Amino acid sequence: MNFAAIAAALPAQARTDFSAVPFPLIASGKVREIFDLGDALLLVASDRLSAFDVILPDGIPGKGIILTQMSLWWFAQTREIIQNHLLPDQAGEFAKRGLTDRDLQLRSMIVRKLKPLTIECVARGYLIGSGWSSYQKSGEVCGLRLPAGLRQAEKLPEPIFTPTTKAPKGQHDLPINDAQGAAAIGAELYAKVKATSLALYQLGHERAKSAGMILADTKFEFGTDAAGNLFLIDEVLTPDSSRYWPADEYRTDCSPPSYDKQFVRDHLLAIKWDQKPPAPALPVDVICRTQEKYLAALRNLLG
Repeated sequence: MNFAAIAAALPAQARTDFSAVPFPLIASGKVREIFDLGDALLLVASDRLSAFDVILPDGIPGKGIILTQMSLWWFAQTREIIQNHLLPDQAGEFAKRGLTDRDLQLRSMIVRKLKPLTIECVARGYLIGSGWSSYQKSGEVCGLRLPAGLRQAEKLPEPIFTPTTKAPKGQHDLPINDAQGAAAIGAELYAKVKATSLALYQLGHERAKSAGMILADTKFEFGTDAAGNLFLIDEVLTPDSSRYWPADEYRTDCSPPSYDKQFVRDHLLAIKWDQKPPAPALPVDVICRTQEKYLAALRNLLG
């Protein structure tokens, strides 16, 4: 789909309830619902928004559609690097299973049943976020010693792989080093996901640059089938899993403006919310401006 068609399809109200989906719900995350189709899974991206690991009472209308359509675009771009979890004929799969709701189709993917790896794979090209915090304390990120004197948001000499644990619901992921990652999933598989993550980051960074954006860092998830084949799963290179900056506003010694929910986090920090449930309601202008940021990233990539 092109950008205009996606933008025109966005709902006026956030969609967060999918109880009418006629398949068993097997998992419900902060954003996604997963339904069992028997021989496959239905992944549905809601319009829910979380901040500081708390789901907010207000969603962002159409956010799930934006994330899904951007993931589908990136899955097509990354096929030469790694296969992904999508079943080939998405339209045919929806029709075969009687899923005719257009909004549901736009925010959904029908995917293979795979075994997710027990680590999350983070690639960084710039020193920001938790990486910057770690560097300030120890000069390292996930056990990797970095050059002295780097500044906040500075481009790294080369991209680095900084995996984390995949924490249970309600807990924070924790950074791990190469030895811990290899121990968790096996040395051979770890080496493969590390190389693949860095290759995917490099591709994402180049495509983002051509769209006037900087891909500062991103998180990938992988899964394996019964034969041990590796697949890229979940979402890929979206504003929820990645940190995109406008290239023309990039600067160091600060956290540059981004195309994601950082705008919401900044609002919540400004009103001094204690980051405990229940979260406060979001003003209409914060909801609208957040939607604009997600849409801007999509427009830049798709044109």
